[in-house]
Amino acid sequence: MYLPPYKTFPEISNPAIKLRQLVAADLEHIVDISYYNAQPATTTQEAARMQASITHDYQTGTTVHWGIADVATQALVGTCGYYRGFEEDTGELGFVLKPACWGRGYMTAALKAAIDFGFNTMGLQKILAHTTRQNVKTIQLLTRLHFVKIADATPDEVTYELRRTP
Repeated sequence: MYLPPYKTFPEISNPAIKLRQLVAADLEHIVDISYYNAQPATTTQEAARMQASITHDYQTGTTVHWGIADVATQALVGTCGYYRGFEEDTGELGFVLKPACWGRGYMTAALKAAIDFGFNTMGLQKILAHTTRQNVKTIQLLTRLHFVKIADATPDEVTYELRRTP
């Protein structure tokens, strides 16, 4: 497996989005979608502390976290990445999109890019994603991307898995 940190932070582009490293100037634009350990940020300062923790996690090889930018405008529309380490050739994919950007295909494009990177660059064999039962749009997205439900993690949370195909 080829895991983080990388010599150069990986950037991935396709016609719709660019996955790129977040910088300090981005934080004020993503406070409303900033989370760390399932805790939301409420201020730019909290988002900055969270980003510092994410950067530390990247440096220790347990995460890769991208900002999702619209290719045409360069505006940040969300974040996605792999979290919680890579034991047993497995990555946990997490993602958040600004509500104003829902339904525009950004997350589909971002996740396709992240999945390709996970399987073909990192060498992952499977990718997990967790969501709540009420998050119907995320479940539909995961299903469209060929994730399969594998567990009811809690009464409210479900786990989906995508396996690398030979």
